[in-house]
Amino acid sequence: MTQQGAALQTYNNELVKCIEELCSKREELNRLIQQEEAEKSRLQHDIRVLTEKLSRVNESLARRLAARADFDRTIAETEAAYMKILESSQTLLSVLKKETGNLTKATEPRSNKDH
Repeated sequence: MTQQGAALQTYNNELVKCIEELCSKREELNRLIQQEEAEKSRLQHDIRVLTEKLSRVNESLARRLAARADFDRTIAETEAAYMKILESSQTLLSVLKKETGNLTKATEPRSNKDH
């Protein structure tokens, strides 16, 4: 029986050692899990912050793009109106030169050849 008792004691010691090793590995695993949960929490916070920032940038960008489109439209309309003014000025100048020529001819004294 002593031999059986010694074997039982050896098995018991080995079993306790295995359980302690498992507990130690579990504690290490638990520490790693806590580290990863903390990292996950930090990342989720960063994502929230970046998502909010992205939203603000998108809103600002949309406003600026709309303003740029307004500038483009205003510039195009102004350039078109300016071209019409130039064309009208050119036409007016031509008419004025023609009329000035006609008035000059009408006010010149008649030469003797005409009589």
